[in-house]
Amino acid sequence: MLDTMAIVPPEVLFRDPSLERVWTKVLVGERLDHADGMSCLQTWDVAALGQMADYVARRRHGDKVFFVLNRQLNPTNICVLDCIFCDFAARPKNDPRGYEMSWDEILAHVTGDINEIHIVGGLHHKWPYEKYVEIVRRIREKAPDLTIKAWTAVEIDFFAKIGKRSIEQVLEDMVEVGLDVLPGGGAEVFSQRVREALFKHKIGEQEWFRVHDAAHRMGIRSNCTLLYGHIETHEERVDHVIKLRDQQDKTGGFLAFIPLEYQVGTTKIVERQASAIEDLRTIAMSRLVFDNIPHVKSYWVMLGEQTAEMALNFGATDIDGTIGDEKIAHFALADSAAGHTTENLIRMIRAAGKIPVERDALYNEIRVHN
Repeated sequence: MLDTMAIVPPEVLFRDPSLERVWTKVLVGERLDHADGMSCLQTWDVAALGQMADYVARRRHGDKVFFVLNRQLNPTNICVLDCIFCDFAARPKNDPRGYEMSWDEILAHVTGDINEIHIVGGLHHKWPYEKYVEIVRRIREKAPDLTIKAWTAVEIDFFAKIGKRSIEQVLEDMVEVGLDVLPGGGAEVFSQRVREALFKHKIGEQEWFRVHDAAHRMGIRSNCTLLYGHIETHEERVDHVIKLRDQQDKTGGFLAFIPLEYQVGTTKIVERQASAIEDLRTIAMSRLVFDNIPHVKSYWVMLGEQTAEMALNFGATDIDGTIGDEKIAHFALADSAAGHTTENLIRMIRAAGKIPVERDALYNEIRVHN
């Protein structure tokens, strides 16, 4: 455990008085409320906000920033859902963009140079429940020591329906064949208004929490996410974070929070992506409000390298990983590199004045790159 007394609070020069109230709470360990989160998202005093969030991050982890040698596996993009913001999914019939990986293609993603594989994909209308279980089984058989992070809450709920099983039974089946941890995708933003407008056929807040609550109570850790920068309001963004914080109070199962910046792509729900300032505000607000989730992630694939690097001084303590052939964000025309080498991640972390720490999917430290 880090000695928090050794981290000296910075002398913050405030230009926005509303942040002084937030800082006073931070220094005495008082939990931030909705109004405090709004102050963070709406402030023009971004420099002071960054100092506050960086202090909270260093109080938890010192100057360590974590990364993983990983690969993302998206076995198919054929999906029964029709989420308006999604460029990745292909409709089940006659969509020329649709693909299905063969077993050879799936297992080619499993190589000896990675510590984590991250599996997410479409909800295929013809794949049986057993196929999804078999994907995890075959990966575990090929790589017994690999940490497997697989299936969002949306997928777990779908598997329960097509397999005629409970959520708990699906999770038991997946753990039995090798699953280690759940990703946090599919939460989008917990707003019924936004759901009706953008993803009305996808599970909502109640179902998403049901999956993660069940996983946590079974001892399965997970991440959590927010999709921001589309039609959601700042109020809805803060509401979402506080609801996740409440769940963490109950079960303590979240490892990291990942703010996912909406990629305009061809869906063009809004005219342009969130600005770098908006990204940094969102990450800093998350770090300050989440007093009970260990990490806030700076997901370079969606933020871009420069903003992701800056975010490491705005409260983020994880930059994800080498990724490999990521498809979901790049189908939406994300302009980041499709994959990163270890050296590039280390360079980004060091450029932010931090210490790179290689990890696995469960945040077990593998190597500190001093």
